[in-house]
Amino acid sequence: MFTGIIQSVGAITQATPVGTDIQLAIATHQLDMEDVQLGDSIAVNGVCLTVIKLAPGQFDAHVSRETLSVTVGLDKPHPVNLEKALRLSDRLGGHLVSGHVDGVGQVVSFEPLGDCWRLNIRAPHAISKYISVKGSICINGVSLTVNSIANDIFSINLIPHTLDNTTLKSLASGHQVNLEVDQIARYVERMTLWENETPQQAGNTGQPQQ
Repeated sequence: MFTGIIQSVGAITQATPVGTDIQLAIATHQLDMEDVQLGDSIAVNGVCLTVIKLAPGQFDAHVSRETLSVTVGLDKPHPVNLEKALRLSDRLGGHLVSGHVDGVGQVVSFEPLGDCWRLNIRAPHAISKYISVKGSICINGVSLTVNSIANDIFSINLIPHTLDNTTLKSLASGHQVNLEVDQIARYVERMTLWENETPQQAGNTGQPQQ
């Protein structure tokens, strides 16, 4: 689990094909790696990856073809947002983020708004129903608050601190981003579906009747 509070902007320095998969070498820059061990999880642009190799100022991660098919930004060298996995003793400054991308969105516009910037993103229709005004959403690993939504396009306001400490400042119209919706929305949907199921549906576990 993660919080969506970026701890460092690192960089993919090498993306090496391994069959249909890719092995990444990632420079950590300001990320404190003293407590990181092999097998630990680190979110890279919002995608939970496993550390398979450690070196000073760098770690390697293996990215499967399945992950590559449902995310963006993990197939070539470029700057990336980094966050280590959440500890139970940590502050939850953003919101609970799993690191499992729900869909790839597309930037519609990114324009200045006083000292801030307004970011408009078109979400895949299948996940738009989980996005609500004042709700949380994770964009390339960054926990943000939705200001408005109309059909499949939602709007975010970015403050200077967020722009200075993440890769979001490099976005432009047409760019693609990793999206993860608030987990609470998924639970609410499941609870609603469960309540609408008939007793026979709710009790059907696929096991033979005694």
